[in-house]
Amino acid sequence: MEWIRQRLDKLKEPFGEGKKFEKYAPAFNAIDTFLFTPNHTTKTGAHIRDGVDLKRTMITVVLALIPALIFGMWNGGYQYLHQLPEYADGVPFMDAFLEGASKIVPMIIVSYVVGLGIEFVFAIFRGHDVNEGYLVTGLLIPMIMPIDIPLWMVALSVVFSVIIGKEAFGGTGMNILNPALTARAFAFFAYPTYMSGNSVWVHNAFQVDAVSGETILGKLASGTTVPYNTMDMFSGVIPGSIAETSTICILAGALLLILTKVGSWRIIVSGFIGAACMALIFNFFGGSFPDNHLMNFPWYNHLLIGGLAFGVVFMATDPVSAAQTIKGKWIYGFLIGLFGIMIRIFNPAYPEGIMLAILLMNVFAPVIDHYVVQANVNKRKKRLAAVKGQVKTAA
Repeated sequence: MEWIRQRLDKLKEPFGEGKKFEKYAPAFNAIDTFLFTPNHTTKTGAHIRDGVDLKRTMITVVLALIPALIFGMWNGGYQYLHQLPEYADGVPFMDAFLEGASKIVPMIIVSYVVGLGIEFVFAIFRGHDVNEGYLVTGLLIPMIMPIDIPLWMVALSVVFSVIIGKEAFGGTGMNILNPALTARAFAFFAYPTYMSGNSVWVHNAFQVDAVSGETILGKLASGTTVPYNTMDMFSGVIPGSIAETSTICILAGALLLILTKVGSWRIIVSGFIGAACMALIFNFFGGSFPDNHLMNFPWYNHLLIGGLAFGVVFMATDPVSAAQTIKGKWIYGFLIGLFGIMIRIFNPAYPEGIMLAILLMNVFAPVIDHYVVQANVNKRKKRLAAVKGQVKTAA
């Protein structure tokens, strides 16, 4: 590592202050800080002495995403191969993994190349260092997409997400909406035929007649029988977005986020509680609507399907766009779960609501925090008034 450090210091000289390539120093510094811990500290304001910087935080989230990503690669290949006649006796693990990886890895590469390219341009234009925020966003965007979405659509979604969803507000730490979900929302509304339906969730489902790609939510919305049990849903061996199907892998990532205190356990727990409450309410009234299969679907299975678990764990906990106060986090997470199930059941054209629920609550997160803080202020004012009254009485 010392040899690499020396080479980087040598290459860094032309990018120094007053040197030939000073303008492009932010781009070079991004490579430097990605490999090594920055050797500078804050010079103004409060000084926080901690070994956990933004880079380590982002890498922790990336590590938490790895189980769901690896499973998504395997499941992406398995959902296609196990329906082919030549794999009637079973699908070898590596065959399924390589098949899925051949579709997913190019999407990840496109996401990082396009996203980081834009980040570098803005950093050079504005004269600030490149932040590590896109390390997570660049991985999240492909993970929440259908497996057969064209690469150029991924690229356009990334462009919209980075420029409109983040840089327009000032860059990393200033965005009001989750950047990854902003990309998915753009793709969904701009290219709906590639983001919904029965043929986009399994590789080659729209080309090979024998291959079906309908998800559980799609089957329930259309009133057909679901051929999966609760364990299938929990393990994730079902069609769906690339990395959103395996609840057990998502919970493994959630455990890492909670133990490292990178993700808010209050938002995660309250998100699942809110979803369970709304699903239970619909189950209670489901008998009056026997033809509505989504209303009569067991409440605990609602927590295992679609993007709910992935959204609550990795999207709702985004520290920038989420609520900041302790009580606000409970309210914020609860409403995300509540609205997620409500949109899922009430919207037959789009039987998945967690994306819209999170984006909606991103907008209202500052309002929630405002009223939580104001309630605390009013409570303290009442206490102060009571104390003054007691002092006056005693005098």
